[in-house]
Amino acid sequence: MKQNKFTIILSSLLLFAICLHAQTITELYISPAGNDKNIGTIDKPFASLEKARTAVRNILQHEKNVSVTVYFRAGNYFFKNSVVFDSLDAGTQNYPVTYTAYKNETVSLTGGISIETKYAIPVNDISILQRFPAAAKNKILQINLKKAGINNFGTLTPHGFARPYQPAPMELFCNKRSMRLARYPNDTLIPIGKVLDAGSIPRNGDFSHRGGKFLFSTDQPNRWEKAKDIWISGFFRYGYADDAVEIANLDLKNKTITTKQETMYGFANGANFQRWFAYNLLEEIDIPGEYYIDRNTGILYFYPPAEELTTIEVSMLEEPIVQLKNASFIHFTGLHFECSRGMGAYIEKGKENRIDNCVFRNLGILGVCIGKGIEPFADLKHEGDGEPASAKLGSISNYMYKHTTFDREAGTGHVVSNCEIYNTGAGGISLGGGNRITLAKGNNQVINCRIHDFTRLDRSYKTGINIDGVGNSIRNCEIYNCPGSAIALHGNEHIIEYSEIHHAVTDGDDMGAIYYGRDPSEQGNKVRNNFFHHIGNDHGIIVAVYHDDGACGMEVTGNIFYRAGSRNILIGGGTDNVYRNNIFIEAPLAIHLDNRLMNWAKSSLDKDGIFQSRLEAVNYKQPPYSIAYPKLSIYFEDNPALPKRNFIENNVFVNVKLLTNGKAEWSNIGKNYIADGDLGFENYKEMNFQLKPSSEIFKILPEFKMIAFNKIGIQSQKQNN
Repeated sequence: MKQNKFTIILSSLLLFAICLHAQTITELYISPAGNDKNIGTIDKPFASLEKARTAVRNILQHEKNVSVTVYFRAGNYFFKNSVVFDSLDAGTQNYPVTYTAYKNETVSLTGGISIETKYAIPVNDISILQRFPAAAKNKILQINLKKAGINNFGTLTPHGFARPYQPAPMELFCNKRSMRLARYPNDTLIPIGKVLDAGSIPRNGDFSHRGGKFLFSTDQPNRWEKAKDIWISGFFRYGYADDAVEIANLDLKNKTITTKQETMYGFANGANFQRWFAYNLLEEIDIPGEYYIDRNTGILYFYPPAEELTTIEVSMLEEPIVQLKNASFIHFTGLHFECSRGMGAYIEKGKENRIDNCVFRNLGILGVCIGKGIEPFADLKHEGDGEPASAKLGSISNYMYKHTTFDREAGTGHVVSNCEIYNTGAGGISLGGGNRITLAKGNNQVINCRIHDFTRLDRSYKTGINIDGVGNSIRNCEIYNCPGSAIALHGNEHIIEYSEIHHAVTDGDDMGAIYYGRDPSEQGNKVRNNFFHHIGNDHGIIVAVYHDDGACGMEVTGNIFYRAGSRNILIGGGTDNVYRNNIFIEAPLAIHLDNRLMNWAKSSLDKDGIFQSRLEAVNYKQPPYSIAYPKLSIYFEDNPALPKRNFIENNVFVNVKLLTNGKAEWSNIGKNYIADGDLGFENYKEMNFQLKPSSEIFKILPEFKMIAFNKIGIQSQKQNN
């Protein structure tokens, strides 16, 4: 009897322990007022993310089936080094590890240094005051960075088209907003004068590193006689290729500028977009928000913002603030990643990591990178070989132009959701994943994110989202306020849907809000149920969806285009592109279709040429490509120079010309509806293009399907999958 009673008690205790263990939820806390010698409770929090990560790792080594949540208390957390998470830090699908703000408190993970406002004092050096614009000199403040213990100011480097993603030099942020290096003119550009020397042109194989030389007409540079380290930025030859280079010689007598570095295509003048502005000039601090750093004395000069100056920060960290390498089921939620010279978060390998409801701002590169990059090329090359690199993007675009099947080892099932990304230097998100040879999907997603003002330093092809690989998606995003493209696409089977893209490609020429091309193996992509509006400028060939140089096999369905470029669509000689169930409103031209592969671009089809190499790279005559895209296996036998099987049917055109350059054999134009005026929209003037059920469109085009306009763009109900 005693033994039975003892057995019953022991069994009950074991059962209780098992139940208690299964329900365990471990909570740890971090606070700016904490101490890493503490135990990590709410009353005795840690001070650093590194310490919390170590504590989580210890828990996971000794406990199974346990969810761990690390709470950040309100405040700023400064990172001198990147924090790296790996497989030892991973959760599981049912028991993820979460790093989050406590009860929605404001938490900043920063790669910079905060400077007390009291250290910003008026300038009293007469020799410096004399160089300021007269109207501004009594409003400019200075901070001695060296006395504040700051000696690493970073390096100004060339940046722009075909140049690598690279950390920014030190930048200034006041009141949590990015300031800018003082420039002239403030908000316009100056036409390039007569070009005396275009400089070496790397795109033509000239790597002699000779800068260009051109005339200027403005007298403003006469004020820059004492200036050193002057830079210019602009579109120097083509409207899709911005660049920024240093001035080697400013000849005020002969009014010439000679640059220290070459640009990809050299210099030219005459086109409206071939313009420049100068920056990094002490003499041009003339409006609130401008600054200049004297790298010799270590003094920062700045014109504070118009409102009260509450915070001053300078960026320092060049690595990502956090890195996830071969880690899985780790969640970051409700955090701010900011004030850094590099990127906010980096993910490589692993699966189902999630970044949700976070803010990425005031970063030197971009917000989030999913997948490896390439070590920066030493030379300015349009394409070439390189070494894969973790935690950096470098020359990824140039490398992938040549190595189109590069597997970025991005992992699978990662999600960036409900985030805002803005005031970044070179893009918003780099979204990799999947294998282009096997067509295995990455299933990485960007959902319900607002991405804007993401080209503070690089203005072309550092886009809101660069999507590559296979089978990744962009859904319910809003992307806007960018001088270049909103989305650049490479690869297969991607989906871009229910997103609003507007006020994009506001500068330059010959670009698209969504851009891809020059690789007929990139097929199976879908652009559906999006709203494009206010795309382009008044001087360039700007389009909403750009199928460049033989791009094939994309479906564009259920979209609404309103004042979306000088041409809503440009199909540059490709085949098997489908346009159905779209609405085109108020544009000079809806669709441009040409046969460039029969004339000026026909060299792409040469034996052993670029198209052959890209098709052979994916083994296009064999599975899975021969099964997924049957017509692709006979690409060269199917008269590839002739654009064909481009279906344009069941679309609605309102106050817009349908098609130009198209011949009957170039496309399959079915039944479409062309009309003027309001065809039964909920509110045409307010851009509510939801069709009423009574709209005449459904009578004239009975196959036309209702577009759920209210489901496009950021949704108030945050999505989780």
